[in-house]
Amino acid sequence: MIDPKKIVLVGMPGSGKSTLGRVLAGKLNFPFYDLDDLIEEKEGKKIARIFAEKGEGYFRKLESSVLSERLAGGEAFVLATGGGAPCYNENMQRINSKGVSVFLDVPLNHILQRLTQTALDIRPLFSGMDTSEIILKLKNMYVERSPFYEQAKIKLRGEDISPELVIASWMPLLKAKS
Repeated sequence: MIDPKKIVLVGMPGSGKSTLGRVLAGKLNFPFYDLDDLIEEKEGKKIARIFAEKGEGYFRKLESSVLSERLAGGEAFVLATGGGAPCYNENMQRINSKGVSVFLDVPLNHILQRLTQTALDIRPLFSGMDTSEIILKLKNMYVERSPFYEQAKIKLRGEDISPELVIASWMPLLKAKS
């Protein structure tokens, strides 16, 4: 059953899911969770180390398991997923069957700017890449992942997606459920 008080942010790496999610959760007085943080807590190691030691396949199974656990609970929350989470193991269907998915569709040039301003070592998919390689990888990822992201119940496009915009888009879904 869909719970409109479970808000799940999806989108490309660097689209602002975690940053926006924290602010959004504060405005709604909901707890905020970052799926990657939940995975690291469960495994007792950083995402990059999980990738290096056990591979992406193991990570994606773990990611799906932790996502399912969070969605199964009864509490309201805002959850930021990793960029790939909706694209594996039927996770997007799982998200849409349990909560409200919100696709943050940020232009790739803004994502590139954000990624190059942060430490890339915390993003294993971009580790060791130069700017031109990151641009190519982002373009390819967007083409591969956008069919999953486009399944979101709410789609917000642009470089300045605010918590207020998310709330305004979410309110009709909340009211419909009342």
